[in-house]
Amino acid sequence: MEQAPRRYRRASIAYLTYTVAVILWGALVRATLSGDGCGDHWPLCNGEVVPLAPSIETMIELTHRVTSGLAWVIALAFVIWSRRVGHVGARRGALWSFVFMTTEALVGAGLVLLEMVAHNPDTARGYWAAAHLANTLLLLAALTLHTYWAYGGAAIRWSRRAWIYAFALVGWVVLGASGAIAALGDTLFPSSTLTEGIEADFSSSSHLFLRLRTVHPILALAVGALTFYLVGRELGAQRRVALAVGALLVVQIGLGFLNVLLLAPVWLQLVHLLGADLLWIALCWMAAGALNPARA
Repeated sequence: MEQAPRRYRRASIAYLTYTVAVILWGALVRATLSGDGCGDHWPLCNGEVVPLAPSIETMIELTHRVTSGLAWVIALAFVIWSRRVGHVGARRGALWSFVFMTTEALVGAGLVLLEMVAHNPDTARGYWAAAHLANTLLLLAALTLHTYWAYGGAAIRWSRRAWIYAFALVGWVVLGASGAIAALGDTLFPSSTLTEGIEADFSSSSHLFLRLRTVHPILALAVGALTFYLVGRELGAQRRVALAVGALLVVQIGLGFLNVLLLAPVWLQLVHLLGADLLWIALCWMAAGALNPARA
């Protein structure tokens, strides 16, 4: 497949980078318990377009809403631009990016309107957090394919080898959802010592979010092992991207252990999420290359 115009390709990378930044700021909203900074109003903030005397929590939440709204507008602009460019892959990628950007906004609105934010410990919030993270990963996958196709990547075709990649990608989405619940537990029920945190994980009287926290590292090891296997398979055909996936996976596992040992400080939660996003992007790129019909 031919490449999209150079300016379009560069813009797609810039947009992907911007979206990762917006995602990280959204994690900051959750980690600082600022989700109710604008009350239960959406899209207005405390019933106002521009709050006159905003608190720090309001500024954090409002910044996320503004940057997220801009991301949605850019997604729509790419749909229009891709049609003018006339590039088939760019059109396909831009459309899927817009779809998942829209669902991302709707899930975010649902969190606010149903008050599944800030100090709310309702177990239903765990489902919302998991759904939000899963949609975020699908959005990043769409944006990655958007860039991949803009740079001339071939269309993906289903084949027998696709099953193992589909299994791995689904595994990462489930892992991400479990990570969202674990992070929620760290935020709502912080531990003062490592021993206290471990005891809370295995106590039958602990909140569900804490008892589910042990699921995340177990899933991480299982999904990580499968990913290392895929990396080994791609070292010949896609050496650079496979090495990138492998290196990011090693770093991410290290960050996960550090996150547990240091009791999940906010800055490390953000670094851990950044590592997860970069690893997911690299993995989606590697999967797209592996499912190229020319390789089948």
